[in-house]
Amino acid sequence: MFLTNQDMVDLIDFRHDLHRHPEISGEEQKTAARVHAFVRPMKPDKVLTGLGGHGLAAVFEGAEPGPTLLIRSELDALPIEEKTEIAHRSTVPGKGHLCGHDGHTTILTAVGLGLSRQRPKRGRVVLMFQPAEEDGSGAAAVIADPRFAGITPDLSISLHNLPGLPLGHVALTDGPVNCASRGLKITLSGKTAHASSPEHGLSPMQAMAELMPALTALGHSAPPAADFTMATVTHAALGEAAFGIAPADGEIWVTLRTLTDDRMAELCHRAETLVRNTAERHGLAFAWTYHDIFLHCENAPEAVEHLRRALDAEGISHDKGNLPMRASEDFGRFRSFAPAAMFFLGAGERHPNLHNPDYDFPDALIDIGARVFMRVVRDMLG
Repeated sequence: MFLTNQDMVDLIDFRHDLHRHPEISGEEQKTAARVHAFVRPMKPDKVLTGLGGHGLAAVFEGAEPGPTLLIRSELDALPIEEKTEIAHRSTVPGKGHLCGHDGHTTILTAVGLGLSRQRPKRGRVVLMFQPAEEDGSGAAAVIADPRFAGITPDLSISLHNLPGLPLGHVALTDGPVNCASRGLKITLSGKTAHASSPEHGLSPMQAMAELMPALTALGHSAPPAADFTMATVTHAALGEAAFGIAPADGEIWVTLRTLTDDRMAELCHRAETLVRNTAERHGLAFAWTYHDIFLHCENAPEAVEHLRRALDAEGISHDKGNLPMRASEDFGRFRSFAPAAMFFLGAGERHPNLHNPDYDFPDALIDIGARVFMRVVRDMLG
């Protein structure tokens, strides 16, 4: 235990302040400023601001040369209205920290407290407060920032809280842990007509009615099957909001998922072929674009071993759980540089699910997550 009772009071107050002031992907300027203000008294050896947008990296140097350990959290909230009666509920209409990134960020600041009191003996620790995780753009933007080359890690670790697991219990395994995913936006175009004479126009209604179940049917099996695929229709729109116009334009949004990146190209091809064939059969113009692209997350065995040793040393129960999970995470991009691993920290078996309007990060996890990370730091860097 490296956190004092007063530390915990301060950390919980900080987490609640973040929770009251959520900012969604790409808008995290004030959140980053709050983190910077909280971390500044810890006197990190270097602070990089504005990384890949509003990202922030606090660097704590050891006295001797050694490897770089990157520990990452997320800054962004969700465009979802929070529906709770908690005292620290969101003050921003239509936005809320309903995935726990406020808690993950607080855990990283707790690690900063530990490092401020005892630097690593060698190497360095980079506390990476990453923007824009929820839309999949943040990690790529941080990595593309030229300044990232100066803090390139030799090992990267992270965590995510996970409702459904007992409070404080950890799910951890090597291999794939989060699926690849991307959003496919489909547009169909015909010709408007008067609502009394729809035969004079060309409506995409029938094509959309065929496409939505057909796209969903592209999914089969479940993780950890290597051939897992999933297609989820998330949004659809048809025509204008008017009673006098037969529609010309339609739009379908669908999220595609595969267990690993190498399966995604095949699923995209199948979806595109389905769209093309359906649109052409109905005489419609068509187009598609891709958005929110997430690579799959794969835990490297050597990174997992660091986390396992830390969990055992801290007396924290762990197993494989239900990994890999269907949800996506953009932490997977960090494995392009060096071994990386993420563990999943139980938020309670009956805790509201992630992205639910009544979700709130359990403050009891702050100490647990921080202890695991600090143990990895001490084991790896002294």
